[in-house]
Amino acid sequence: MRAVIQRVTEASVTVDNEVIGKIDGGLLILFGAAAGDTETDCEKLADKITRLRIFSDENDKTNLSVNDVGGDLLIVSQFTLCADCSHGNRPSFKGTACEPERAEKLYEYFKSLCAERISGKVQCGSFGADMKVRLLNDGPFTIILECKDGKIL
Repeated sequence: MRAVIQRVTEASVTVDNEVIGKIDGGLLILFGAAAGDTETDCEKLADKITRLRIFSDENDKTNLSVNDVGGDLLIVSQFTLCADCSHGNRPSFKGTACEPERAEKLYEYFKSLCAERISGKVQCGSFGADMKVRLLNDGPFTIILECKDGKIL
């Protein structure tokens, strides 16, 4: 399971020219479920992301979590995070990305876990849709996390 976490001052996701999710500040999370991922991976990833201290405190040190600053989450599914680019120039997803039905269940579970863990709102993309994501990265501050077998790598 992979996630790209971006600290944002604003972010939105649009499907068919309609904004379906929007936050004014917090974290944009691009979420990719890989083959073999489990609910335990979702739990560990949600815990880590919602506790990451990547927001500045009064001394301009990154000591605060998304909860500490009252931030929101925008979670967008992105299976391309699981691409295998080790052979040739065309990314392969065979055996790397989770099957769509299972990936959607993990995505839904991950969203529910995040909603339980933060005080702000959780907005989402639409699984499997052609989405347009807009963001204003704050910093920029971007972190890539991977979880496998219940462990953050």
